[in-house]
Amino acid sequence: MEIKSEIGLKTQTYQDALMIRREVFVNEQKVELALEIDDNDPIAVNYVGYLNQTPVTTARTIPVDNNGWHIQRVATLREFRHHQYGSTLLKQITKIAQQQHLDYLILDAQVAAIPFYQQLGYQLTKRAMFFDAGIAHREMILPLATKG
Repeated sequence: MEIKSEIGLKTQTYQDALMIRREVFVNEQKVELALEIDDNDPIAVNYVGYLNQTPVTTARTIPVDNNGWHIQRVATLREFRHHQYGSTLLKQITKIAQQQHLDYLILDAQVAAIPFYQQLGYQLTKRAMFFDAGIAHREMILPLATKG
């Protein structure tokens, strides 16, 4: 799988990410398009995994306080799930974050996806379950920095 990343709304990577997000979040999960596209779109780094030039999985990152990234909009097209494409994409984002000496990655996981993130090393935070776009979520964190 080839992984590309870019910032900006006029990039092919963003257009491909948006196609995946619309299919997964809007069509499958019935999230309103107005909620799916937000103020973070212009500033986020969009990552897309391609299989033979076909976009199959996506995620985006935005910088957050205390030297971290918030991973958002993690999605894989239905026909490409359960082939490790999403895991591969997130492992690449983790590697980039480590190369940039970030301290942590944080994300808001749909409750049904918690085991997926746990197998990548993410841990639940103390934040209580909350609803985003009508879907139950839990905050999860992946510490990266080694102090000392």
